[in-house]
Amino acid sequence: GLGLLLHDHLGLMAGLRRRPALAAKPFNPPSVTIIRPIRGLDVEARQNVRALLDLDYPGEWEVLFIFDSEDDPAFAPTREEVRRHPTRARRVELLVAGEPPEGLTGKLNAMQLGVDRSRCTLVAFSDSDTRPSPGVLTALVGALLEDARTGATFAPVYAMADAPLAGDVGYGLLVNAWYGASVARMSQADGALPFIMGQLMVFRREALAAIGGVGCAAGQFVDDMYLGRRLHEAGWKNRVIHAPLRIVTGQLELRAFLPIFRRWLLFSQSGLPWDFARPNWVRGVVSWIAWGGLAVAVARRAWGRAAVAALPIGFSVWSQLGLQRAHHGPRVAPRHYWVPAVLPLLGAGVALSARLSREVEWRGRGYRLDAKARLGEAQPVRAHV
Repeated sequence: GLGLLLHDHLGLMAGLRRRPALAAKPFNPPSVTIIRPIRGLDVEARQNVRALLDLDYPGEWEVLFIFDSEDDPAFAPTREEVRRHPTRARRVELLVAGEPPEGLTGKLNAMQLGVDRSRCTLVAFSDSDTRPSPGVLTALVGALLEDARTGATFAPVYAMADAPLAGDVGYGLLVNAWYGASVARMSQADGALPFIMGQLMVFRREALAAIGGVGCAAGQFVDDMYLGRRLHEAGWKNRVIHAPLRIVTGQLELRAFLPIFRRWLLFSQSGLPWDFARPNWVRGVVSWIAWGGLAVAVARRAWGRAAVAALPIGFSVWSQLGLQRAHHGPRVAPRHYWVPAVLPLLGAGVALSARLSREVEWRGRGYRLDAKARLGEAQPVRAHV
């Protein structure tokens, strides 16, 4: 078990050290529409809005904030920030998409409206819980234009809270050490991947048109992975770039993190290849065996065997902390070292829950999914105010 953990750790770390190179070629910047669907008030939502308005993209760009309703708690704060915060964007608008029809998530419904109202050459989508650095859009577009067969680029994400609780630590490890490291490991030298993890992604319009537009993801719970898979099948490249993108977390207790963990596992069922998920499954299985062996050894007061059983657990903690740091993540305080120790155990419970129930909460709505994490026939199951 320890050998398997070591092998996968070295492979993941090698992927993180092999980051795609900076775009070296100068380019004539095409215009870009950034579409940000918003539902509900994210942690530090105003700062996230200001960061998007602070982009320093050298070409013409516009931002469309899309809401289900003007009654959304984030609508008024977003409007205030747009009115008073200076920006180099040519156009900034708040649009209302209304309730999504059957077969569409609220996010995909907002994305479609944004595309319909966009005026620029390229189309970008930005999650509302992210805080882009000023140059990330320039890096995304530069990488997109390097290769005529690149249809989409996306930024690697890392999660971080300024004052983390246990749930924030768990979320950070999940995004940084589990998913982020696996993305780096699977990507080719130029960042090419058969899927997209699109908290901030930029598309060529002709690439989207080749797969039927964002509407081709109707019926899908996870739009970005599906769009990336369709682009890959159509002969286009998806490329992850070098510039990281922060997911902003905070005030997240461990109990509140578990539904998020479950949702990410359901996301994984909709297009991630087995080679991507294998290191995480290995970590989970080895940890379960080690914890079981430790419990038996302690019950029998076999302290030598207990020490041997604890070795894989300790290595798993050390590995997760190291992978997180290598993927732009924050240091974890010693008082939270127990979180990476139990995270694989929680993962097994969450995975079992996802097998037993196919209902999931996301952005205030409930969805029922089929075996491949696609939307069921009657969607959404229910809406929450």
